[in-house]
Amino acid sequence: MNFASARHRCGAIATFTLIGSLGAGSQAIGAEPAQPSTGLEEIVVTATKQASKISDTAAAISAISSDALGAGGIQNILDLSAAVPNLSVGDQFGVNRTFIRGVGLTSIDLGADGAVAFLQNEAVIARPAEQLTGFYDLERVEVLRGPQGTTYGRGATAGVVNLVTRKPTDQLDGYANLTIGSYSAKTFEGAIGGGLSERISARIAGKYEKRDGYGDNLFTGNAVDDRDAYAIRASLRVKASDSVVVDLVGDYFHEDDYNYAFHYFGPTVTTDQGIPARFYGGTTIFDHGGDIRNIWSREDAINQRHGSSATAIVDWKPGNFELKSVTSWRDFTRFNRDDLGVSDAYFFGQNNYNEKSTSISQEFTLSANAGGIDWLAGANYFHEKNPGSVIVPLYNIIRLLTGGNCSPDVPAAPTPCNALDNGLYNQTGEVKTDAYGIYLQGTKEIASRLKLTLGARFNKEKRQGTGFFQFDALGVLVPTDKEKSWNAVTPRLLLEYRTDGGSLVYGSVTRGFKSGVINIGSLNDVINPEYVTAFETGYKTKFLDNRATFSAAAFYYDYKDLQVGFVNASSVVQTVNAAKARNFGLELESEAKLTDQLNLDVAATYLNAKYKEFLQGDYRNNFATVDLSGNDLQNAPRYSGHLGLTYGIPVGGAGKISLRGETVFSDKVYFTEFNNADAEQGAYALLNFNARYEPIDGHWSVTAWVRNAGDKLVQANNIITAPLYASVRVGTLMPPRTYGLTVNFKL
Repeated sequence: MNFASARHRCGAIATFTLIGSLGAGSQAIGAEPAQPSTGLEEIVVTATKQASKISDTAAAISAISSDALGAGGIQNILDLSAAVPNLSVGDQFGVNRTFIRGVGLTSIDLGADGAVAFLQNEAVIARPAEQLTGFYDLERVEVLRGPQGTTYGRGATAGVVNLVTRKPTDQLDGYANLTIGSYSAKTFEGAIGGGLSERISARIAGKYEKRDGYGDNLFTGNAVDDRDAYAIRASLRVKASDSVVVDLVGDYFHEDDYNYAFHYFGPTVTTDQGIPARFYGGTTIFDHGGDIRNIWSREDAINQRHGSSATAIVDWKPGNFELKSVTSWRDFTRFNRDDLGVSDAYFFGQNNYNEKSTSISQEFTLSANAGGIDWLAGANYFHEKNPGSVIVPLYNIIRLLTGGNCSPDVPAAPTPCNALDNGLYNQTGEVKTDAYGIYLQGTKEIASRLKLTLGARFNKEKRQGTGFFQFDALGVLVPTDKEKSWNAVTPRLLLEYRTDGGSLVYGSVTRGFKSGVINIGSLNDVINPEYVTAFETGYKTKFLDNRATFSAAAFYYDYKDLQVGFVNASSVVQTVNAAKARNFGLELESEAKLTDQLNLDVAATYLNAKYKEFLQGDYRNNFATVDLSGNDLQNAPRYSGHLGLTYGIPVGGAGKISLRGETVFSDKVYFTEFNNADAEQGAYALLNFNARYEPIDGHWSVTAWVRNAGDKLVQANNIITAPLYASVRVGTLMPPRTYGLTVNFKL
């Protein structure tokens, strides 16, 4: 155990020991508090399909309010790991890879689905690449940890993230945030809205971001991981009657930059001098300073994406029940280009991703109380068309395949060096998905302060893929048409008990289902669904006159047919079902208003996630089959957590200065199932700080902030590429130290 790891673990243990002693002694404290207690404000969440306070919700759930979102705080999806226990986020080629409790998206193939359901206003965002957008003008972000098979069905075996946008109000309100920062960052976010008539209100919001790259392509002179994007959202609320509210939300976003680059982290099965780039006379970033935030590549990291969506929410509350309808349409297109050859050499390294998704979804939920039972019922339909392609031009591949024994100067030679220069690695096709679900859940008090919840969901999904796979270097051109459907029943049992002091104790058994997969234009066989049976027990309490909260959750998962993606011996992307895996762990969270000026928020987690049965070909041993039983799952740190302190300083009668510091800690993670040292990120801790001044009228504020103050170099993702590239390591990095100044104006 290294010193940094030991220090953070001991710090977390000491903090929770203090909190536990405070909680245990709070009932015996008879003295009046020195100052009037204002207590902590609790967020009402809806991710469970029923509105409730977090302390009253029998589930492991986190919520980030609008005050914690934005510049200097949680700025995007990637920052959620700083606030949510057992959650890690890393993008791959501009694709969201969110893991909760060690389970997430491991496939690198086109058309793959994540294990975390992402929603905006309860409407599903299907494509992982689209899930990185829309992070502005939010009321809150809700994260449910653990399988949500009954209420969400497909694709929620790890959990749920729900982005809740701000809705129009009757009164005129709005804000404008102006940020300038490091890397020439300029960001504007703002919104304005109010009542148009007695029953109609509207709101329009937007965000514009532009900054220089965190690195450079030293070969072309262009940026790496820069940002040039804008988004706009319009919302309309209609109070059709005293019991019916209709919300209409429309979004558009656009990106065009050099973001989401593949960075070269080094070789695996050979030395840097032995990779194919050297065969072509190429050089790598290690010949040009070795700073892996930069790249040295003939190809720039091109990122172009845009999308539109429209959502209609009808909420009818006649008094004795509530019926909600959520209808959504989404259209998303992206193009990404990177260089898997990781050099300036002219050969088969240009990797082109094209993806489009058009989807519609409809969900109805009904909640009511009848016969002494709180009922929750729902039905949903989802349809998606997902065409796309992965195209790699095979420039100069003959030179490598023949060991250089080709004839560049004799076109009539049997194997001229340019014989396959018009050839391709090409996965092209379309996958259509139709998914249906229906569920029923009931909650009844079966004894004093003891409630029982029973529920079940029936899932039906059909996927149909058309297209072809072309790999001219292997002489392969075959159709990839296939289709399959699956049914699954996902039940739930929950017991929750309220103690005399009002604390909540709960235990649940849940089954989760992640749909089978047909990847676009892939030779891959149809991938079977994965299933998980999850056992969880939890405890939630308030103490110190509601000035502090504490929650704990312990869980055990039994996984079958876990979906795992990799590049096989033929340099083809493949996804398989790992036979079995199991996860267990513990999560502790607390928030405390230690004084009227000082707030504490802290979380600490333990996670043990391992494969139970899994045979796989090892890229380090000529793809000979090895037994991976006992290996850690990807992106599953043994220990993780955060500690934050916020201190408010009154400035006479003029206003207040708020100071905040936080540390975010993660233990070592592996990025592949092999647990090799060439694909891991060691333990690290990040430090974030901000200072805000706000006058007493609250109409404006100014915040100075710094994130990753220690400028730690942290890998967010690491992919082992194809044998044709000597299985080199490429991936993405978390942002370096960034800082800035944000001015906020409120109406």
